[in-house]
Amino acid sequence: MAPMPDTFETALQARADAMADACTRCGKCVEVCPTTVAAGLTDDERHNPVAVIGGVIDILRGGDGNDAARKWASGCLLSGDCIEACDYGVNPRFLLHMARVAMVRAKDDTVTQRRNGVEGFRHVAHDVKHISRLQMDDALLERLGQGAGKPRVSETPPDFVFYTGCNILKTPHIALLALDIMDALGASYEVMGGPTHCCGVQPMRAGDTATFGRVAEATLDKMAASKTGQVVSWCPACHVNFTEQTLPAVEKTRGAKPFEMTPFTMYIRNNLDRLRPLLREPVPMRVALHKHPGIRGVVEAAEDILWAVPGIEVVDLHQPAVGLQSNSLRINPAYRREVQEAELAAAEAAGIDALVAIYHSDHRELCAHERDRPFRVMNIYEIVGISMGLDYDDSFKRLKIMQDADAILADCRDLVEKHGLGVEATRLAIQAMLAEQPAPLRGATR
Repeated sequence: MAPMPDTFETALQARADAMADACTRCGKCVEVCPTTVAAGLTDDERHNPVAVIGGVIDILRGGDGNDAARKWASGCLLSGDCIEACDYGVNPRFLLHMARVAMVRAKDDTVTQRRNGVEGFRHVAHDVKHISRLQMDDALLERLGQGAGKPRVSETPPDFVFYTGCNILKTPHIALLALDIMDALGASYEVMGGPTHCCGVQPMRAGDTATFGRVAEATLDKMAASKTGQVVSWCPACHVNFTEQTLPAVEKTRGAKPFEMTPFTMYIRNNLDRLRPLLREPVPMRVALHKHPGIRGVVEAAEDILWAVPGIEVVDLHQPAVGLQSNSLRINPAYRREVQEAELAAAEAAGIDALVAIYHSDHRELCAHERDRPFRVMNIYEIVGISMGLDYDDSFKRLKIMQDADAILADCRDLVEKHGLGVEATRLAIQAMLAEQPAPLRGATR
């Protein structure tokens, strides 16, 4: 009898099984992890890394693992140090991800998994829709691929697809600057993103791998239809989901990957020679970079870009760099607050002009501190944009600094009415925006 063809789910599981087989249980991945203490591992557990990774493999094999393995898998912040530590081509971050999925599937039945995945997606889509439309008119939404217009038709394919993900639409000035920079470089691209182009992260977190596969493959097919063979990604979570889960599974089921994926900041660094002549205006500022190392090379690329801007001095705050992005630390609120408060204090002590983040989730969590601190909170591409003569109002920061849902609703009343947004639904989205504040602001609302 001929073997059954691979499905997305079986290909995903087969990859996890193959990596589990290849793992030698040496424990190096545990030893280099920067957050085992924050994840709750005891000294004895951390000093026995072989038992920890052995427990993870047991979970992947259908067992219960051990307490240390469950804590490590649940507490993974996606820093990625483990990947470089492995000498055998294993991706421990992927194994920890699949262990988390296995633990959720052991706890919840299929109906619960599906319901949780749907609720998670609806929550993201609701907040993205309302917060983005508080800041953008139809023309800007259209430019970011969120309008109701017809798809762009061209005889020649673009150079690549620019895949935004969902949540950057909450901070549209960052996305619009990215487009302007690519325009200035002479790149042609097609913008895709938003909830209609979901990477599938919500059903995957809920353990619903079947829905994850359908959603991820549908988005992948939309991007592949451009025929460019290249995707430049913004969102780090989407990038990891595609490069470590979706694309390898699709390559197994279809025999080839439909495209390669490059983080936007790596794309800009790769084109730095073309960008330098466009950096005409000096930006005399001492800045510190807010760092997350989850995608290797992005932090270094960001530093190279900042140093290329005339007048910029990059100051090292000597703070720990952990996680994929700020949002990946949400599973450990106490640790996330501790890390952010330490960085803000170090930034103030260093006397910098601006704390500069790369990703949108970093900006959302940090930007309101500009109200109370003696430095600005900016995105790296605002710095680049100033030097290039590009500028967008950071309306997200302006609204968040208000710290008052009613004041924000009043400020954005015209756009609420123009987009037909329900007031109470919008209020809920604003309240969620204001609640995304790991390190509390100083003093009372001004």
